[in-house]
Amino acid sequence: AFGGVRATGVPLLWQHGPGQVIGAIERLEEDARGLRVIGRVSARTAAGREAAAGLKAGALDGLSFGYRVREARGAGPRELLALELVEVSLVTHPMQDRARVHKVEGFTPTRAPSSNCA
Repeated sequence: AFGGVRATGVPLLWQHGPGQVIGAIERLEEDARGLRVIGRVSARTAAGREAAAGLKAGALDGLSFGYRVREARGAGPRELLALELVEVSLVTHPMQDRARVHKVEGFTPTRAPSSNCA
């Protein structure tokens, strides 16, 4: 469903806060496991510094995506066929438990193997 997404214009937010832009998305691509996101957290804001500290300490590793459904099949549960990505957020509690940060520059978070996924 994310096959055609582009990184251009997709903000990196803190906890889905529209006024809390904490960085930029540098690359997006759909792979065999899901949506792979490479982003950079900026230390220019307090929220960015807080997020960076949580990532480096291993206390924060959740990801979440805001999107609009462009095409779906079925009444419920729906199969999502095409999505427009609106934002990517670093979060403490992701809706999808397997949406996680796998690597922080110079640091790799450790989690139980069953929870690792992108």
